[in-house]
Amino acid sequence: MPFAIAEVAMKRGVLIGMAVAGLLALAAAGAVWNEYLRKPPPESLALPAGLIPLNSPQGRRLLAESASRADYDELIASFVPQTRKAYCGVASAITVLNAAGIERAPGNPRAVFAPTDVSLNPLKASFTGMSLRGMADLLRAHGARVEVFPASTTDVASFRRLARANLGQEDDYLLVNYQRAHLGQARMGHISPLAAYHAPSDRLLILDVAAHKYPPVWADLDQVWQAMRAPLNARTTTTRGFIVVHGVDTGAVASTAPP
Repeated sequence: MPFAIAEVAMKRGVLIGMAVAGLLALAAAGAVWNEYLRKPPPESLALPAGLIPLNSPQGRRLLAESASRADYDELIASFVPQTRKAYCGVASAITVLNAAGIERAPGNPRAVFAPTDVSLNPLKASFTGMSLRGMADLLRAHGARVEVFPASTTDVASFRRLARANLGQEDDYLLVNYQRAHLGQARMGHISPLAAYHAPSDRLLILDVAAHKYPPVWADLDQVWQAMRAPLNARTTTTRGFIVVHGVDTGAVASTAPP
């Protein structure tokens, strides 16, 4: 009898252990879902003093005065916010591909990954985001002509000239991959389109796709440059940078490489 009681107790202990393990696994899965796979909840964050929100009187004045805002209307009309924590590249791709008039441009995150030659998938992008070159490959898979510029391959004066020219004409767009910490925001790599440049104040309008926490902002170009110069992580010297999107890929395109 004692042996039978001990056996029952042991089986009960095993079942309890399995139940606890199951509950812990469910809790971990729930934490992963909340962190990476669900739509980010609204959490309007305070802006650093150096950033000027577009929806402020000063922000609207800068836009009205800007001579380099040719992309603004198309980008605003095509703008979508990111729907997962690491989907800034996905939202930026949808926004720019539609603004550029790409045929059958994706209208939702699932469609972004539809081309068979896209190396990323929704799950991987949800956890790792996109690199500069990964973003370029995705845009090319949808038919766009793109040029990739790691910040380490050029300089701030050349970037300023390119940004001013690009944002002053239609049919090409600029995406920046930058480290938020250099703008005074919470440390995180990020991708968003640029919508305008205000020469007198030397500020760029970042159309931030993380709309659940930040509005579009005017940022000092030198700060944006330093944010693009930041390494991808502590284990590499490879920098972030920017992408020029020209629209439909019909063959060779004249380079817009900074002089």
